[in-house]
Amino acid sequence: MSASPSPRINFITLGVRDLAVSKDFYQRLGLVPHGMSNDNVAFFDVNGTVLSLFGHDALVADATLAADPPPRFRGVSLAWNGTSDAEVDAIIAHARACGATIVKEPHKVFWGGYSGYFSDPDGHLWEVAHNPFITFDSDGHVILPAS
Repeated sequence: MSASPSPRINFITLGVRDLAVSKDFYQRLGLVPHGMSNDNVAFFDVNGTVLSLFGHDALVADATLAADPPPRFRGVSLAWNGTSDAEVDAIIAHARACGATIVKEPHKVFWGGYSGYFSDPDGHLWEVAHNPFITFDSDGHVILPAS
């Protein structure tokens, strides 16, 4: 019996209404589009994972799903972790200046951290959090504590 492949997340693809608007928003946040980007898709290297933007209707067609409008809340959030409460405040302020909708201002939360939320032009939800129970390696990757 062969070993199962190890699961990993290589790409996160967001279906967007207007690729140019969304690409511009993510560039203002500080992401740099990769040269493979074109008029139909944008790619951003986010510390080893690729964030891609693809037209909503094209993504629906590619997945062979019904073309329903996206729900207001998709049951998914992306997370941007900061190293301190102050960094979370700075990230939220930066997102606001870039045109994000602030969904929840940062504050202390029940699990002992500090977090807030913003959404992009298509309503994709981002949590910005400082989790005092995790650390980062030299490349900025999260190190979960030993269980």
